[in-house]
Amino acid sequence: MDLIPRHLTRKVARTLQTSRVINIVGPRQAGKTTLVRDMLQTARFLNLDDEGLLSALTLDPFGQLSALAAEAADAGLPVVIDEVQRLPQIILALKRIVDQDRRPGQFVLTGSSDIFTTPKALDSLAGRVSTLTLRPLSAAEIQRRGSCALLDAAGDDPAALVGALPPPVLFGRAEAIALMVRGGFPEIRQLDGADRMERYEAYIGSIVERDVAPVAEIRRPDTLRRLINQLAHRTAEELNIASLCAVLGARRETVTLYLDILSRLGIVHRLGAWTSSGARKEVRSPKLHFMDMGCASALRGEDVGSFGLDAAPTALGHLLESFVFCELEKSLPFLDRKWALYHWRNAPREVDIVAEAPGRVLALFEMKASMTVDWNDFRHVDWFLKEGPGHAYRGAAFVVYLGDQVLSFGPGRVALPLSTFWSYRNDP
Repeated sequence: MDLIPRHLTRKVARTLQTSRVINIVGPRQAGKTTLVRDMLQTARFLNLDDEGLLSALTLDPFGQLSALAAEAADAGLPVVIDEVQRLPQIILALKRIVDQDRRPGQFVLTGSSDIFTTPKALDSLAGRVSTLTLRPLSAAEIQRRGSCALLDAAGDDPAALVGALPPPVLFGRAEAIALMVRGGFPEIRQLDGADRMERYEAYIGSIVERDVAPVAEIRRPDTLRRLINQLAHRTAEELNIASLCAVLGARRETVTLYLDILSRLGIVHRLGAWTSSGARKEVRSPKLHFMDMGCASALRGEDVGSFGLDAAPTALGHLLESFVFCELEKSLPFLDRKWALYHWRNAPREVDIVAEAPGRVLALFEMKASMTVDWNDFRHVDWFLKEGPGHAYRGAAFVVYLGDQVLSFGPGRVALPLSTFWSYRNDP
């Protein structure tokens, strides 16, 4: 399989020069180990899925790691520890080693959950560790393009926004849908039809069986599995705990715990509601987004053929909204400004995604699973910025659609082809 370059590679390389411990987290099979092995081909790799190695490190983590770190230091390379979340007690050993030797780039850790935030963590290694997140492949990475810089463009002069956007790559509706439903997991997305769906089903099974235990003990794995299926069907909807409890026959405490576990494993994201001092009736419920549309589509039993021109638009609309959220979220580490993402609703008005940057800057996003856009599609975002809670902010608004042209609907109001997210050139 051809190796797809990852945008995070440069950030990892820089962090190796500044931090004693680099902690790379992300869902299983997102490509963490592949990224690190490609960068550090001659480093010493330890995989804690190896039961023998795990047992040895459990008995004497400090002694074992001290010897390995000294050997790696002579070669000017880090020690790489895969699946580190399986051994939380390793943290104190790492602390002793990097406190005695303050060189940057001594250890690279990878795991499906952040070992430093688990209940069993004995120390946070504050000031010694930098944590980076690797998501499944972004559309820009799949297309071998540069990271999406749309939000930074939106934070500049709204009147000049259209001219600041790259020419969109020509991409048909069917191609865009295929890109979404294949997902971003490198080994799974290349499979076709039933094979891909089976692999995603097996993938979720491995999450429940192998990745949950280091995060929290669960008594009802079957309930967790059914919850994941429910969340796939409810992506891009406001989170309704009571409804989930009723469907699953589970207590609120159980569902809340399982949602927290899935969030920490990068399977789902709870998108908080945007608030301002001037708006007092905003719905506080978070919106739920599944973090990979290939996985969500497979669990829903959907493929490219499920979204023909005669299909109900709601399902594709939710898929598109979650896909755009994921693309924006994946772009955040590479932007010049510090952006945060939210949603907003004050019935009957709603804004799918609200991005906010320091200095009272907003970028609003509405999704339309269609190849055409008209003025009416901007009615909620336009009201939000002119008369609503965003009137004191400087902002731009986008309607993302499946057409192929960037269209201006006035200063700071842009109909945006979905392909814009993978139209930025790679940095030289």
